[in-house]
Amino acid sequence: MLRCEKLTCVREDRILFQELDFTVNSGQIVQVEGPNGVGKTSLFRLIVGLSIPYSGTVYWHDNDINHHREMFYKHLLYLGHKTGIKPELTALENLQFFQTLQPSHSNVDLWQVLAKVGLAGYEDIVTAQLSAGQQRRVALARLWLNDCPLWVLDEPFTAIDKSGVQVLENLFIQHAKKGGTVLLTTHQDLSIDKLHLSKIILKKPMDDLYV
Repeated sequence: MLRCEKLTCVREDRILFQELDFTVNSGQIVQVEGPNGVGKTSLFRLIVGLSIPYSGTVYWHDNDINHHREMFYKHLLYLGHKTGIKPELTALENLQFFQTLQPSHSNVDLWQVLAKVGLAGYEDIVTAQLSAGQQRRVALARLWLNDCPLWVLDEPFTAIDKSGVQVLENLFIQHAKKGGTVLLTTHQDLSIDKLHLSKIILKKPMDDLYV
């Protein structure tokens, strides 16, 4: 489904990674691992089209995403470091807004979804008044309201307790079993079995490389 060919990423004249090749198929959960500064977030920004690679191409269903952006974005849910929620709305109102974008999920109990991400009792609080971790949970709640086959999630477990991590892992497995694809970064050890989980490991070069 998703294929990256010869991806090279350069930041401030320093090469983070070069000629990276990999394919992520339907039904896979793939964790991108590596130390801080190795380029995990930069890789995700290339994959979702927010940054332009120094060289290389990202394909979705064998189509270059740069030439088929509208189609690609209809199939993509990306959660980066920014939450993408509306601070002037409550947690519940944010989910109601997202729900209108996914008519097939019109019957989902939003109160129950917020409880699953640890926000029971915070439904009617304006998200600008929530902590950064709680705002992150509001953003993650979108996963229960989404039909996109490709989920690209940068550190989804930040500020999530162990029980919340387990809930999310189970959701990822369900998404994969339905033919979806999950690409994520995390510093945590996952309890997802090897049948469902694959890894891409980014390493810092032995010596700094410059262009």
